[in-house]
Amino acid sequence: MGKIRVYKLAQDLGLSSSEILDLLSELGVDASSHMSTVDDETADLLTEMVSDESQSEAAAQEGNETGEIDNSVEQDIEEENIIEIEGTLTVKELAEKLDIEPNSLIQNLIGLGIMATINQELDQDTIEIILDDYGYTAKFGVESEEEEEISLNELVQDIEDKPEDLQARPPVVTVMGHVDHGKTTLLDAIRETNVTESEAGGITQHIGAYQVEISGDKVTFLDTPGHEAFTSMRARGAQATDITILIVAADDGIMPQTVEAINHAQAAEVPIIVAINKIDKPNAQPDRVKQELTEHGLVPEEWGGNTICVPISALKKQNLDELLEMVTLVSEMEELKANPDRLANGVIVEAELDKGRGAVATVLVQNGTLKVGDPLVAGLAYGRVRAMINDQGERVEEATPATPVEVLGFNSVPQAGDLLQVLENEKVVRTLAEDRQDIKRQQDLGKNKTVTLDDLFDQIQQGEIKDLNIIVKGDVQGSVEAIKEALLQLSTDE
Repeated sequence: MGKIRVYKLAQDLGLSSSEILDLLSELGVDASSHMSTVDDETADLLTEMVSDESQSEAAAQEGNETGEIDNSVEQDIEEENIIEIEGTLTVKELAEKLDIEPNSLIQNLIGLGIMATINQELDQDTIEIILDDYGYTAKFGVESEEEEEISLNELVQDIEDKPEDLQARPPVVTVMGHVDHGKTTLLDAIRETNVTESEAGGITQHIGAYQVEISGDKVTFLDTPGHEAFTSMRARGAQATDITILIVAADDGIMPQTVEAINHAQAAEVPIIVAINKIDKPNAQPDRVKQELTEHGLVPEEWGGNTICVPISALKKQNLDELLEMVTLVSEMEELKANPDRLANGVIVEAELDKGRGAVATVLVQNGTLKVGDPLVAGLAYGRVRAMINDQGERVEEATPATPVEVLGFNSVPQAGDLLQVLENEKVVRTLAEDRQDIKRQQDLGKNKTVTLDDLFDQIQQGEIKDLNIIVKGDVQGSVEAIKEALLQLSTDE
């Protein structure tokens, strides 16, 4: 009898892994994670359940349509009194929408205690009060902040590749785990170079991307920080990856950032290989680590689960061959492919402003081939590839899928996590980036709420205004972002 993994079944049925797990628990089938397997009989039963549900939903929708026709006349009358508003409006724009003189509107605002000029932006609350006075209802754009953010960072041309154009590509492996459990030492041992000593206090400051050869096959590694302040960077590492190596110290066990790393990897539906590190220490307890892993839905293979666990010592280079063998085995199972013969797209892993070289971004190419001279856009930044440097510090002319490179040529520093895309020419990328900058400027203006003197006085009386303005400087964008988030968590209501 054949078996199928939960995440694969979820893809086939067009559902999320968590929805499949809920359905399995209803059926009384024990499945703990997206990597769990179910037999063909259970898979068929689930397929029937999903198709029955979709049919009943369609019937219910048909019944609702008749009721909707009766309500349409009432809705038409209501819609006449609704004014649709995108973002914020100036006094002049609001007067035009109400078909009244701006001076008349300014007098109404003065009556409300708001001193406003003709070109002043009004916040949503004020607009609602004014419209209510004139017998109108405001309908603000329903676009959420999250959706607005996405529009500033999306692929313009998401080309669908033909199966015959796809070629095998190296896997992207992210090493995750708690701070000081040996992630950088493991990568150090694999690369046989030394980066740990250069990190502040031996703690990884920002994501490093490296490519190594294992028995003739290339593998790309991402190193993510384990410190609690770097949550967003770990989440970003999980999104750009194919396989996660979860490193756990045998003498320390599962820690807060280990749990967080497990959650990131499971949310991204990425296979997890557990490396139980520091087994050379006298107080190492690998079995305790395995026991703790089961509490988080990771059951080791030798205990009848699906999780590969490899005991290693990164410092003494013990069992590294076995770990790398497992990485290549899992990547073969995943059948990772990409089309190198197209315009490139990828993700910004890290970015910084270098004194001598200008804006420099570490890019992980995900599809296509990135070449010197290519016009590209990433978030609000654009430019042309002036030079590319690989992880060995050598200049290269092109970067194929799953290759990490440092790219020079951006007009400004892109944000870590921005999607990078190569377009036809420099005019197109400049226009797109400038449009995005305009949208961002509008969003920022919309967030600046008009404060009247009365409001300010009330806040001072209540002791609300106690701001501490801080300028955060860091070597790369990701570090600044992490420090900013950590500082925001320190703010209190007192």
